[in-house]
Amino acid sequence: MIIGIGTDIAEVPRIAKSIENNSFKEKVFSKVEIAYCESKTNFAESFAARFAAKEAFFKALGTGWRGGMAFNEVEVVNDELGKPTLVIVGTTAEIIKEKNIKTIHVSLSHVKDMAMATVVLEG
Repeated sequence: MIIGIGTDIAEVPRIAKSIENNSFKEKVFSKVEIAYCESKTNFAESFAARFAAKEAFFKALGTGWRGGMAFNEVEVVNDELGKPTLVIVGTTAEIIKEKNIKTIHVSLSHVKDMAMATVVLEG
């Protein structure tokens, strides 16, 4: 059963400016995400897509990022074929468990100036 669906669009130039600030980068992204994105030629697009995924996740959850949840508790990682998945930790993982969410689907896309993500939560 689908518990929630969320979609978000992020402007790459806005995220590029934001990640110039290391405290923003560390507050929003995990060390794994930072290393992955910084290894890419168009790294701002990768950061923007991951930011959109986090926003889409919280929209799908229906709560926003409140109640002790944090952006860096939602980590976008890629499997060996490049498929993105979400790894949830901390307080956010506890809320996922309480809501009986069993599967999280995520899709990312980005171009020069825009990045988007869709998240589907299943229980």
